[in-house]
Amino acid sequence: MTDNKHSSVDIADWRPEDNDFWESKGKHIANRNLWISIPNLLVAFAVWAMWGIITVQMLNLGFPFKPAEMFTLTAIAGLMGATFRIPASFFIRLSGGRNTIFLTSALLMIPAVWTGIALQDSSTPLWVFQACAFLSGIGGGNFACSMSNISGFYPKRLQGTGLGLNAGLGNFGVTTMQVLIPLVMTVGLFGAVGGGSMVLTKDSGWIMGKILAGTPTFIQNAGFIWAAILLPLVVAAWFGMNNLLPLSPNYGGTFAAFAKILYLWGITCLIGGLGLYLYLPAPTGLGLLNMWIALPLTIVATLMAMKLAAFGEMKGNIAKQFEIFRNKHTWSLTLLYLVTFGSFIGFSMALPLSISVIFGISHAPDAAGVMQHTLKNPNAPSALTYAWIGPFVGALIRPVGGWIADKVGGSIVTQIISAIMVMASGGVGYMMMLAYGSATPEQYFSTFMWLFVLLFAASGIGNGSTFRTVGVIFDRQQAGPVLGWTSAVAAYGAFIAPVVIGQQIKAGTPQIAMYGFAIFYALCLILNWWFYLRSGSEIKNP
Repeated sequence: MTDNKHSSVDIADWRPEDNDFWESKGKHIANRNLWISIPNLLVAFAVWAMWGIITVQMLNLGFPFKPAEMFTLTAIAGLMGATFRIPASFFIRLSGGRNTIFLTSALLMIPAVWTGIALQDSSTPLWVFQACAFLSGIGGGNFACSMSNISGFYPKRLQGTGLGLNAGLGNFGVTTMQVLIPLVMTVGLFGAVGGGSMVLTKDSGWIMGKILAGTPTFIQNAGFIWAAILLPLVVAAWFGMNNLLPLSPNYGGTFAAFAKILYLWGITCLIGGLGLYLYLPAPTGLGLLNMWIALPLTIVATLMAMKLAAFGEMKGNIAKQFEIFRNKHTWSLTLLYLVTFGSFIGFSMALPLSISVIFGISHAPDAAGVMQHTLKNPNAPSALTYAWIGPFVGALIRPVGGWIADKVGGSIVTQIISAIMVMASGGVGYMMMLAYGSATPEQYFSTFMWLFVLLFAASGIGNGSTFRTVGVIFDRQQAGPVLGWTSAVAAYGAFIAPVVIGQQIKAGTPQIAMYGFAIFYALCLILNWWFYLRSGSEIKNP
């Protein structure tokens, strides 16, 4: 056991599986770190996912960008949030928990403030918003290091509950953002410092209903609000969290810890920027690669760059963490986590624009019988009024999934929710098909929303059960990096879902996207049974 302390917040003696130690000392330390971690993670999710709401309001305010250009903002934030998770999954071992959570949360102030400044002027160039969305991806990356950190604090018997609370309440950042941003945009919250208002050119909305065109709106508050909330949270992380030396041996001190994080994220920025440049269409990029090539290339390039660019003590630590890739269960659980968290964050990103495009327009044929999708639907539901419901349910129920998995086993829970998601995804696709072919699509909206809420609920329960499975299969040294890695790949759902749904809407067949997701869920259901539930499986869970 190491006793190489660098500050008073370092803990060398950590034995959570020792019940006497846990009850007398460990439980209080673990819970303090958990309850500081949760709000920091919540805001990280909010900053990462905020472009799904901001872009809708930018369109309502008449910002001079095409809808396709707005989709690039969500895509950029989604891809970088996932890519930042790859190095972030190794940060705890390299830099310590307290050091990592403090710095990665503090860095979120940059995109929060810059976004607020950029939104004050509708003539701000598109590249500025794209840069803000790029840096917002830091919030997506934070999940990997946050989960890896909390995993080390709790005994195996409480992994599902501890990780479920951190992830589930942290995921409330999506719902918090979807409710809070429309609210703070209605008032001059920051006075003269926050800038003046703009006037809505189209109807908007918030949790209580529609906001009519002509209403003054302070869209810049969508960025500034998170900087204001982050300030006390990073102070709490600095003074209240701990570095566990058994998990972070020889991290080298606070400034060395910070330098390693910034160094690896700097490399990630270069690779992610290159990947986006090759993927995004002109004038933003070259448009040379499609999504299914750009994503794996970005992932592999990030991993290889981390390995090649590491030096000194960092090189040995990263090499040790790369051992997870030799275990087949790392790969099976990566796919299973893509089913759950990938669906949750992907649909959270895609739902607001999907509601606006599918139900906000009357779909009717012209005189030649060709279906048109341009006429505004006067009875359209407001995306900003309803989009928060699904993520709210998914995040609320996530700790319940961990608790149930602790009682009955993670894989049986994953099996049940996968079956539910197959049916719900197919049902959502069918409702999309009916709505996109109707002059009165609002008649299908209620069923559409209920099925989507079911999807979110199932994905939330499955998140908790997958965490429990990781905690059972892997030892304490590898469980954290595996959680970080699987969450990194699953976070690409924030990129995949909006792109796939957007492409199919453009093609006039939005249902194909949801049918494709249903097929993927069915294949993962078989995978889960084969590895963890069949009678001859190597690991029974249960």
